[in-house]
Amino acid sequence: MTDDVTTTEQAESLRGRLGRFGIFAGPPGRIGIEPEALAAAVEKAGFTSLWVGGGNATPADFGVLAAMLSSTRRLVVATGIANIWAWAPEAIASAAYSLESRFPGRFILGLGVSHQGPVEALGHAYARPYSKMVSFLDSLDELPEGLPPVVLAALGPKMLALSGERTAGAHPYFTTSGHTAQARSILGPGPLLVPEIAGSLASGEAGLNAVRPYAERYLQLPNYVSNLRSHGFTEQDVTGSGSDRLLSAVTPYGTAALLTGIRAHLDAGADHVVIQPLAPGGGFALGDLENLASALAEA
Repeated sequence: MTDDVTTTEQAESLRGRLGRFGIFAGPPGRIGIEPEALAAAVEKAGFTSLWVGGGNATPADFGVLAAMLSSTRRLVVATGIANIWAWAPEAIASAAYSLESRFPGRFILGLGVSHQGPVEALGHAYARPYSKMVSFLDSLDELPEGLPPVVLAALGPKMLALSGERTAGAHPYFTTSGHTAQARSILGPGPLLVPEIAGSLASGEAGLNAVRPYAERYLQLPNYVSNLRSHGFTEQDVTGSGSDRLLSAVTPYGTAALLTGIRAHLDAGADHVVIQPLAPGGGFALGDLENLASALAEA
């Protein structure tokens, strides 16, 4: 991964294969959808990638990713992210290499440092996460097995710079288009930039009922709150389920607003935007995939 030519080639290859739009979803078991059904629905709707959250912390989680790949023909599946505190470098390299061998060119290993709560639940102190990532990447570089493309969950400038220097690119989450512009300026033109955006096709009260519970969940996590504050949001904006101003920027609702938000990330320098369609209560809106694809095509 320290070979600049290799990571640049990986980024260019992915840029060509991924196109503009993918889908982000939580772990299938957590959102109540069979992994094969979720992956098949994403591919059928015409999206090129499916990024799976939840930490992907066990070999069983990678078995779920394999089921998604097995049930589709072209879909690229990515971890968004795999929590590095849960894995030994050689173990995750072996799991990733297995998927790459079985499904060449269709798996992306997204790595991240997660958050204090999940890390402490694993029995670790959440200390010096940046240094932890550097050490983890160093260990991966020493392994003989070739890895699929690696990207990093990156919010702050240091992690963004690291993702551009050591991997194929960055995968920011719960951010604004302003953050995407900052990320592109730090990464430069070569590395891949894949931000996530969540939102609802529904407008009015129905849309609010979808995005507010989702936003409230992520506004409990200091990493995201600190990043939003660094981009001009106030304490009032990041309290509870977020201000109207924050929701408009981070979790837009209504078809027109969501499309505007997606376009803003592309205009700010994103290569591929992964969209998380939200249902009432903040869950994943599986039934919206076809309508979302149609709206994107028309726009």
